[in-house]
Amino acid sequence: MKLSITSKRNLWWAISGTAIVASIAMMVFSFVSLNAPIRPGIDFIGGTRIQIARDCTVAGNCDEAIDTAQVREVLDSQGLGNSSIQLLGDNQQILSVRTENLDGDRRGQLLSSLGTAIGKFDDKTVQIDSVGPTIGEELFVSGILALLVAFFGIIVYLSIRFQFDYALFAIAALFHDVVITAGVFSLLGLVIGLEADSLFLVSLLTIIGFSVNDTVVIYDRIRENITANPEGEINEIVDNAVNQTLGRSINTTLTTLLPLIGIFLFGGQTLKFFALALIVGFILGAYSSIFIASTLLAWWRNRKSNNSVAVSAPPASE
Repeated sequence: MKLSITSKRNLWWAISGTAIVASIAMMVFSFVSLNAPIRPGIDFIGGTRIQIARDCTVAGNCDEAIDTAQVREVLDSQGLGNSSIQLLGDNQQILSVRTENLDGDRRGQLLSSLGTAIGKFDDKTVQIDSVGPTIGEELFVSGILALLVAFFGIIVYLSIRFQFDYALFAIAALFHDVVITAGVFSLLGLVIGLEADSLFLVSLLTIIGFSVNDTVVIYDRIRENITANPEGEINEIVDNAVNQTLGRSINTTLTTLLPLIGIFLFGGQTLKFFALALIVGFILGAYSSIFIASTLLAWWRNRKSNNSVAVSAPPASE
């Protein structure tokens, strides 16, 4: 069965446009609520994060979920009232607290007070991360710079290998993937308190690489088909190229998603949402390569062709 991608391009554009607008609206709402488009982790704003889990081998210790009110009282008593509290795990027996930067003595005092308030916790589960505000700012700036350099490098590479319009529409597809992925994480930050850390920027860079690779494969086939049939109609050429590479795109995406789904379901807390970002981004990357980058190129080439015909047409005789 041959798919006609270009004939329904308005549908694909409407779906993507709606998702992009919703993502931007979500990030604006997050910015109003949190002063950031995505809830930032300590990697970017600095501070100390302490994560502990109750010791459920102690009788009665895990009968109920951790009481956040008790945790807030402990934090208030130590002058840490502005700290954020998050419960993790299906039974909410894991506590994650993000505070201002704490030295060793204050961390020990906080852990001791939390143990008294919420019950004995397993020493093996204690995780403490500290990042200074200056380092956090440097990480954020470096991450954004890496994204910009990646976009610029892709434009240069595709302009040399293909033509500038190919590069322009590939970047439009990448923008689509990055913005919607960021919108999903903005929503998760508001709903479940998910924080974006440096791994999130790494995931965006990985998504860009995967998506542009898929787009290049389709563009290569479009160029080959144009060379083989220079007088052919561009919509048909693009449809043929997409159908010829569709099986490869689907197989590559599925085989990449399977281990990521495994990591998301069974991996640790740190890698779980990194895998989720890649799952969302890779699906979007496959979609944008097939339905956005290719249809935009066909639309643009048709527009250029029509303009050329209009300009070169002889004036009507009087």
